[in-house]
Amino acid sequence: MSVETPTSGEISRWKRHFADERAVAGVLRRLSDSTGEKRDAEVLRELADAEERHAEHWAGLLDAATPSEPSRKLKFRLLDWLAGTAASDVVLILLQRSEARSAYVNEPAAPAQLAADEAVHVEVLRALAARGRERLSGNFRAGVFGANDGLVSNLALVAGMSATGVSGPVVLAAGTAGLLAGAMSMGAGEYISVRSARELLEASAPGEEVARRYGDLDMDVNELALVFRARGESPETAQAEANRIVAGSRDEGEGPGLEDVTPEADYRAVGSPWGAALSSFCFFSSGALVPILPYLLGAGPGLGLMLAIVLVGLSLMTTGAVVGLLSGASLLSRGLRQLMIGYGAAGVTYLLGLAFGASGVA
Repeated sequence: MSVETPTSGEISRWKRHFADERAVAGVLRRLSDSTGEKRDAEVLRELADAEERHAEHWAGLLDAATPSEPSRKLKFRLLDWLAGTAASDVVLILLQRSEARSAYVNEPAAPAQLAADEAVHVEVLRALAARGRERLSGNFRAGVFGANDGLVSNLALVAGMSATGVSGPVVLAAGTAGLLAGAMSMGAGEYISVRSARELLEASAPGEEVARRYGDLDMDVNELALVFRARGESPETAQAEANRIVAGSRDEGEGPGLEDVTPEADYRAVGSPWGAALSSFCFFSSGALVPILPYLLGAGPGLGLMLAIVLVGLSLMTTGAVVGLLSGASLLSRGLRQLMIGYGAAGVTYLLGLAFGASGVA
C-alpha cells in the first residue's frame, strides 16, 4: 500500500494528525501570549512553530499546501480557553499527558524524525509543567489531601456509628463533631508542618551579616570561597564565585552574593503556613461535610449511609483524578485507588460498629 495511492483510512488518519498538530500549536501560542515569563513565552512559541512544521508534513501528504482549517476536537477548544485563564499551569500538565500518548509510534507515514521531535516536545512540556506543578503543590496540595482526609475519616465515622444501630440525629451529631475536630486538627497540623519546613530552610539560608562585609574582603585572600566549597563546589569554582561576589560588591556597591544559592524554589514548594492551614481546614471541612449531608436532610441511618457512600465515592474519584493530574499519572487509576482506600476504611469501621452494637456498647 503506497503513499502515492492512499486509502480512505490513511487520508482520515492524516487529516486527524494535521488537525491535532494545528490545534496544539494554537494552544501553545495562546499560552505564550498569556504567560508572564519571557523565557517560557519564547520556548512556547518555538514549540508552536515546530508543531506547525509537523502539520505541514501531513498537509503535503494530503496534497494541499494550505488545507482548509479543520474543526478542533472539544478537548483542544477547552485547552485553548483555559490557556487564557489562570489555569495555564493545568493546561501545560494536560498537554504533556496528551503529547506523551503520541499517535506516531504506529504511524507508517510518520518519519522517524517526526516521532523523535514529539518525544523531545514531551520533555520540553514536562520541564515547563514541572514549574506549574511546583506552584500548585503547596497550598493546593494541602487542600486536595485535606478534602480527601475529610471524606475518608468522616465516612468511616458515619459508617461505624450507623452500624451500631443509633438514630440518625446521633449519627449526625457524631459526624459534625468529627468534622470540627478533624478540621481543627488538620489546620493546626498543616501550620506546624509548613512552618517547621520553612524554619529548616531558613536555617540553611545565608546570613545577612556577611553581605554587609563583602566590600571589606581582600580580593586575593579571603575565606568566602570556603562557603562554596562547603556547599560542594570544586576549589576552582568556589574561588571564581568568591571573586565574582567581591568584585561585584566593589564595582556596583551591592552585587549578587551568597543569596544566589538560596533555595527559593523550595520556599515556593513548601508554601505559606497560614495559607496551608486555612486551605487544609476549609477543604477538610468540605470533604467531611459530604458524608453527613444525607443526615442533614433528614435521612435515617440506613438510607443516609447508602447515600453517603455514593456521594463520597464520587468525591473520592474526583480528588484521586486531581492527584493523577498533578502527578501525570492515570486519572482513572488514581481515582480508583482513592476509592478503594476510602471504602476500605469505611468497611472496617462498619464491621467494628456492628461488633460494638451487638455487644450493647452503643
